[in-house]
Amino acid sequence: MNLFALNISRLRIHVLILICTVGMHYGSWAVTDSIPFTYQDFIAQVLEQHPVAKQAGLQPGFAAAERLAARGNFDPKLNADLDDKYLGQKHYYQLFEAGFKIPTWYGLTVAGHYENTTGIYLNPENRTDPGGLISLGVEANLLQGLLIDQRRAALQQAAVFTQQAENEQRLILQSLLTDASGAYINWQAAFTNQGIYQEGLDLATQYLVATRQLYFNGDKPAIDTLEAFLLFQDQQMQLLENEIYLNKAQQEMEQYLWYDGIPLELQPDRVPEPVETELFELTPPVVLDDLLARPPDVLAKTYKRSQLQIEQRLKVDKYKPKLKLKYAPLFSVPQGGTPLEYDLDNYKWGVGFSMPLLYRSERGAVQKTRLKIQENEFELEDKQNQLRNKVQANLQKQVLLREQLGLQTENARGYAILLDAEREKFMIGESSVFLLNKRAEKYLSTRIKQTQLTAKVRLSEVEYLYLTGTFMEYLANQ
Repeated sequence: MNLFALNISRLRIHVLILICTVGMHYGSWAVTDSIPFTYQDFIAQVLEQHPVAKQAGLQPGFAAAERLAARGNFDPKLNADLDDKYLGQKHYYQLFEAGFKIPTWYGLTVAGHYENTTGIYLNPENRTDPGGLISLGVEANLLQGLLIDQRRAALQQAAVFTQQAENEQRLILQSLLTDASGAYINWQAAFTNQGIYQEGLDLATQYLVATRQLYFNGDKPAIDTLEAFLLFQDQQMQLLENEIYLNKAQQEMEQYLWYDGIPLELQPDRVPEPVETELFELTPPVVLDDLLARPPDVLAKTYKRSQLQIEQRLKVDKYKPKLKLKYAPLFSVPQGGTPLEYDLDNYKWGVGFSMPLLYRSERGAVQKTRLKIQENEFELEDKQNQLRNKVQANLQKQVLLREQLGLQTENARGYAILLDAEREKFMIGESSVFLLNKRAEKYLSTRIKQTQLTAKVRLSEVEYLYLTGTFMEYLANQ
């Protein structure tokens, strides 16, 4: 008995020390002057400062560069060439040519040319007047290249690329917002659980102090103080274990906090919104078909099909023979500053015709592009079907999770009432530490499950916004 009494005395000392230690350690966790770090503020900072968001902002620049390059195919071009030959102190010839070409949208090319030649061994067909010769005319493709050519196809594809770039920007931001929202919700859940475990530790501390007082009053045996102390330690371990999860969740959330290219750490007084706060107010549509045409990954395949169709038109156009017509009036440049001399009989013209006999290369190119279009259509149908099934499953999951959350909330209220009643019975000596602990365990586990279900509901809403591709539009309307 003396040894047992000595152990109980030591136990009292340890209990007092632990109570003081817990009060010091966990009192620092419960920030009295906390500042809510709302989800809206968090997402606004992510969209404004995160490097991936800035990366997404580069996509319109890529599209503008692509359009500029495509328009460059219609830029006027200047050319000049000088060919001079001396041999044996004789000036054989000097050939000078300069000109310009201006491509137009309709397959016509406006061309201007100036040539001036001199020399004793000059080819007669190259001879010009002393002032030179000017020609100004047009070149036209009458069959292949009349309705579409490489220049116009590139410009049309650049217009589609602009839409692709905007869609790629949405796709990058959608993924960023989804990951960041998940990190915030996990941090919010871990923070809420920390409060629940802190409440459990506070209850265990109260039971330990009350059991100790009842033992001193002779109303409880000494073994009850040991049981209360072990329960106190269990709650302490659970709180410490959840603190590990809280630190991890906070660090993962902090990965999305940036300012001017510098990663940030959350201030100690910043806390998430209460877990009960509705982060999203969704109104799912009755008909999904219109909605499923807008997600970025679906639009990506749609824009790819548009580019393939432009390529197909260009390949089909190559089935036509090449027929090119050139006509240019000739103007003599007299010396002495007199006006240009023009005669209707002075002109150059030409026609060029060519066509392959078997068209094997053209047919192969058309068939290849046609197969790519069919492949794209199958991928698009499969993607839309997958999305339809995922969205329907997500909507059903949301309904079931909300039903579970409602039941769990009711259970938490019920267990809170049972815990209060058991506490009253314990204080008047009609209950035991064991029964009181069981009530507390059920109450706390129900609260933890309630938090987990709330987080699952929020995550399923985030998943819905991602699947339907409406994350950016939803945030813009808030």
